Amino acid sequence: MNWLDEVKWDANGLVPVIAQERGSKDVLMFAWMDREALAETAKLGRAVYFSRSRGKLWFKGEESGHVQTVHEIRMDCDNDVLLLQVTQTGHEPGIACHTGRHSCFFSKYEDGRWTVTEPVLKDPRAIYSATPR
Repeated sequence: MNWLDEVKWDANGLVPVIAQERGSKDVLMFAWMDREALAETAKLGRAVYFSRSRGKLWFKGEESGHVQTVHEIRMDCDNDVLLLQVTQTGHEPGIACHTGRHSCFFSKYEDGRWTVTEPVLKDPRAIYSATPR
């Protein structure tokens, strides 16, 4: 059996993926992969996701320069969720979110409302106005 066949892909051929920073163990982001994205990630040692909005592979950092070097790929006990242990690298190391923050999980529910808990490290307009990398 091919290792990719062991993953329980959903009806759209996708699997949810959590990217976790290797050193701090911070959860950086959530995304999706299809078979090709997972195979490319394993081959390149770099996070490659499937963009549902664009309907194509998304090489993390292809526009922003915020690349994820993948150290480990783990699968949960039900074979339907993946966890990537990554180092966030690139032009501004430590920025994983398209909002210019360290993590996409910067809103915390407190006292009946959402509170922003992480600062913007770089204005996203400056990140995405540059020439694609």
